[in-house]
Amino acid sequence: MDKRLKQLKQPRVLIIIPAYNEGEHLLQVVESIRQCCPQWDYLVVNDGSVDDTENLCARHGICAVHLPINLGIGGAVQTGYRYAWKNHYDIAVQMDGDGQHDANFLKELLQPLVSQEADIVIGSRFISKEGFQSSLLRRAGIRFLSLLIRLCTGIRIYDVTSGFRAVNRKFIRIYADYYPTDYPEPEAIISAVMHQGRIKEIPVIMRQRESGTSSIRGFRSAYYMVKVSLSILICRITFGIRR
Repeated sequence: MDKRLKQLKQPRVLIIIPAYNEGEHLLQVVESIRQCCPQWDYLVVNDGSVDDTENLCARHGICAVHLPINLGIGGAVQTGYRYAWKNHYDIAVQMDGDGQHDANFLKELLQPLVSQEADIVIGSRFISKEGFQSSLLRRAGIRFLSLLIRLCTGIRIYDVTSGFRAVNRKFIRIYADYYPTDYPEPEAIISAVMHQGRIKEIPVIMRQRESGTSSIRGFRSAYYMVKVSLSILICRITFGIRR
């Protein structure tokens, strides 16, 4: 249990916003955070964007780090966690820069962490089943990964690919040291289980992507499923050996 967090009336919160070529709607995302949660800090991690993201951040006073090359979503998120750890934040939140995630749910996302009910909280679109539910094919893939994770860990997570999640300081440190690279969300769940993390899902409403381009398209969808499935199985085998 994080005693320091328990003692704090107002924990220090950092909202990590990985962004790759999402300048068209990034300002809207930042403004929604400023309006809903002005007491919390945010950090845009510009993952080597080739659009106007860097200039946009400069013009509007957006707190950002600009990576010289594209590291991918895992590298961008890990950069945010490393920043959070070095700057002594108590809670870190992942929130996409493409407009899918609603800032109005941020306080609900953090509540289980503040009350010590969980170490990791995942915003799930599949509990209340409201809002954008993704394509039929992608939902089928998510169900498969959810079942695989449940078979490997005994834990049921409905929205295993959700990038809308929050963690306490224990997992800020863990994810600052290592965060999965290509398609990190399901693998990060396995990593959390390996580190005895308590995971909780809460219902949220997500919107359809407003900008940017999904990295999971065409043949990459098949690669994604194979790669993530193998990673989950390997992590489970490793976890079994360590136990």
